[in-house]
Amino acid sequence: MMLKFNPDLCLNCTTYSCLTKCINLNYDFDSAKEEKRKIALGEYSRVLEECYTCYGCEEYCEFNNHPFYRMAELQESLGVKKVSDETKAALLQRYDVSSEFIPKKVGGKFVHICLFPEVKDLVKGKLFEGYDVVRGRHVFCNMLYLHYGMVSVVKERAERTISNIMKLQPDELILYHDECYAFYKSFAEAYGIEVPFPYTHLFEFLYQRLKEMEVRELGVKVAYQRNCSNRFIAETDRTLDRIFELIGVERVEREFDRERAICCGAPFVLSDEPEKAEELQRKNIDDMVSSNAEYVVFNCPMCYTTLAEKVRKNGLKPVMVSELCRMAIGEVDY
Repeated sequence: MMLKFNPDLCLNCTTYSCLTKCINLNYDFDSAKEEKRKIALGEYSRVLEECYTCYGCEEYCEFNNHPFYRMAELQESLGVKKVSDETKAALLQRYDVSSEFIPKKVGGKFVHICLFPEVKDLVKGKLFEGYDVVRGRHVFCNMLYLHYGMVSVVKERAERTISNIMKLQPDELILYHDECYAFYKSFAEAYGIEVPFPYTHLFEFLYQRLKEMEVRELGVKVAYQRNCSNRFIAETDRTLDRIFELIGVERVEREFDRERAICCGAPFVLSDEPEKAEELQRKNIDDMVSSNAEYVVFNCPMCYTTLAEKVRKNGLKPVMVSELCRMAIGEVDY
């Protein structure tokens, strides 16, 4: 299972945008050129130590050459530690499975909510009518391990994950979490993994469902917390804009959104780097507060868990994208 990476594309690049655009590292052109040369050649680069694993470089690369996956491969092969051995062992055990996956239902339409049982309460009502929920470690994409330089874990468990989904024999699979969608749409493509079933990102699903229904314009301003995994598949962010337009929501302009989005800090809580987590959370919250938004919208359940209470304490209302859409059809009120 080899990464589709062409070092010549990096060596002949004239912009080095994967590093010059990175707002966490702030490399100038000359530094970016030198460090990118090392990465292209498979050599040690300080980027491997300094990377915040926000996945932004995947979005910045003009050639779809998978710069983040390349760095993750090198972090592991060159022994760059992103977490302690103790934390690594705990993470490996936490999300592994030894038992066989036996689906409760075979065939039909499913909405996949990853490892987040709390999301089950968010996929109810008219929008999700006719869809059964699937979740748990047996169908977990394991993309979480990319944050910690453990790309081999994702590769090793990929076949099992896809095989377990196949046991569902899904006619349609809606992927609630960006990370799950990125596994099938980005990671699988990058590593030449076949995905033998249909799947759809939550945003595309919601947009099509809303077009079939009577919706009301909400007339509210929202700040969107664009999560790291959404950076793998940029067009889904544009689909969200279409949803906002359809339901009469204004996505306010702010410093840390779209191509300049920053992490909620959750990965650094797990890796015992509270200073980094607090720095990112402070930047995000201050930016949200200054945006004059009424709501802060999330799609990643982990981002919501990490930031929702802080958002509330600052006078803003946290809400998931799916719940915002349910507001637009009059099912819920916030």
